[in-house]
Amino acid sequence: MAHQDKTGIPWLALGLPIALGLAWVTQGSGVIEDDPERNIAIPDELTMPLQVQAAYNDERIFFRYRWPAERPHILHDVLVYEDGDWVKKGSAVPGSNPDGLHEDRVAMMLDDGSVPDFARYGGYMTIGAGAAGFTDEAPEEVTKSMPGTRIDLGDWASRQAPETLQAQREAGYFLDLWHWRGHRSNPLNLSDDQWVGAERSGDAGRSPYTTNWDGDAGQPLWMLDPEVAGQAALRWEDIEAGRVDFDSPYFLAEDTAIDFDPNHDWQNGDVIPRRLVRQTEGSRGDITVLGEGRWNDGYWDVTLSRRLDTGNPLDDKILHDQGLYAAAFAVHRNATGGRWHHVSLPVSLGLGRDADLTAIPFQGRTPDWADDWKEVTLFYPGQVNWPLLVSRAHAGAPDIAEGTPVRARHSERQLAIYGVEMEFNDAIIRQWILTLIAGLIAMFGVVVALLPAFRNTSNNRKGEPS
Repeated sequence: MAHQDKTGIPWLALGLPIALGLAWVTQGSGVIEDDPERNIAIPDELTMPLQVQAAYNDERIFFRYRWPAERPHILHDVLVYEDGDWVKKGSAVPGSNPDGLHEDRVAMMLDDGSVPDFARYGGYMTIGAGAAGFTDEAPEEVTKSMPGTRIDLGDWASRQAPETLQAQREAGYFLDLWHWRGHRSNPLNLSDDQWVGAERSGDAGRSPYTTNWDGDAGQPLWMLDPEVAGQAALRWEDIEAGRVDFDSPYFLAEDTAIDFDPNHDWQNGDVIPRRLVRQTEGSRGDITVLGEGRWNDGYWDVTLSRRLDTGNPLDDKILHDQGLYAAAFAVHRNATGGRWHHVSLPVSLGLGRDADLTAIPFQGRTPDWADDWKEVTLFYPGQVNWPLLVSRAHAGAPDIAEGTPVRARHSERQLAIYGVEMEFNDAIIRQWILTLIAGLIAMFGVVVALLPAFRNTSNNRKGEPS
């Protein structure tokens, strides 16, 4: 019989239920769940496919991208008329925007070897301390940056001196960023041209969009021109029902917009895009869309083009026949913004030479694409930054110090799982400790319960004749 205390309750009956109850609480409550207050939202799909092709002639290079999306998101943020006020909708939030707003995007970071670690670790290098969208994001918005632009990797504000940053840029220590936007550039067959150094910056010149808002008056600056667009505004119910498509006046442009008229007979539910799309100027306008970027039958198909030599070596990576480069890709879909995207590991890019992605030389003005794609797996990166990866907290830090490429150690699926685990690192450790305690309590209860049996057996053996 199990040993009993003064109340008559067996130790085994008391200890095991407590231990099992604690184990159930620690293991059954669920650690991995969305928590917007901590900027946590886990996508339903941790990986996704992206198809890429590249070709070039004597003057220009072309990249074609194809990726799946349940539906196109061609509206970014908008202004909705509600009881006399214009209310902004469409801001980036953890995960998908609840109103289905926020444009689809595809981006490519490109290097010519001036950032040698980029070919091994890709976009991980650009995520520094305090990155926007992390649980511990800085009080100021911190975008992508290069590690060498910080004096202390753990301090997002510790920028190098301006003269050092300029010298880095002149030495090529930056990444070229091709950034196609489904609303803020695509309607005019444009792409945004940017670069990453101390932060994510636009190339010199005029960007493909500006903000449609008069802060002093608390109203839009422009509205749709009814004589051109056939209406002064979109309707919110059409946006909710998915009736706003490529054939709708879904964007404001310089030739479709007029000055906002506050005396117009505005009705609740009228919608005006919060951005004006415009022609780019200077280095910011180096990248254009070949044909039209369009979604059809569940896939986006976008082709971007740029001169091999833009004449802007401080903004762009200059490309050459037979050159070897490194590229990494990212896609926003499903109404996501900020860091809630899918990214790739770096791939090698060869112009007319063998590489992961070989740009095929051709004669003429436009490529004659064959059905020969480079299949790239994109993954959700979670809250993993470069300071963590090179710190003692990361078991793989010695591999990074030795220059071992991330692809040699991890698959995209593994990296996605690790990214999710990092979102819940503290909770997982806490739960592991509680589970360990529950196990120890259970073991202790079993041992205490069995002690009387061992004693009785020992006593019986002592009373037996020799």
